[in-house]
Amino acid sequence: MRMASGKKQHHDEPELHGGVLSGNGSPGLWGALIGLIVFAFVAVPISAAVRFATHPVSQQLFGGRLSEATTTGYVVFWWIVAIFLFALPFLVGWGVAKLSGKTLGIIAGIVGVFFIVTLVLGQFYVF
Repeated sequence: MRMASGKKQHHDEPELHGGVLSGNGSPGLWGALIGLIVFAFVAVPISAAVRFATHPVSQQLFGGRLSEATTTGYVVFWWIVAIFLFALPFLVGWGVAKLSGKTLGIIAGIVGVFFIVTLVLGQFYVF
């Protein structure tokens, strides 16, 4: 295989194609590995969010304005947080597998929308 400079490239050297390093390992496998690592970090918060969403009596644990929120708002807020936390490893893994500017922009947009929705619902129902 010849490079633009006329030098031969060895088969064991990775080559850059479209922003993704190909050669040693598949981008899909790297994305899955990073997604699994992120899931390990968010597993406990996912569990806590689902626990709060399925047990509305836990609303009294927070005290203050959170205990005065409607039960429906409290449950909806925690389900949205749980869904976002569960989707996060998939988004990160997909972003690592694609590793392009367009993909990173899409991921940033999705995270931004979820963040705004969580803030708005938090203001309406929780705080």
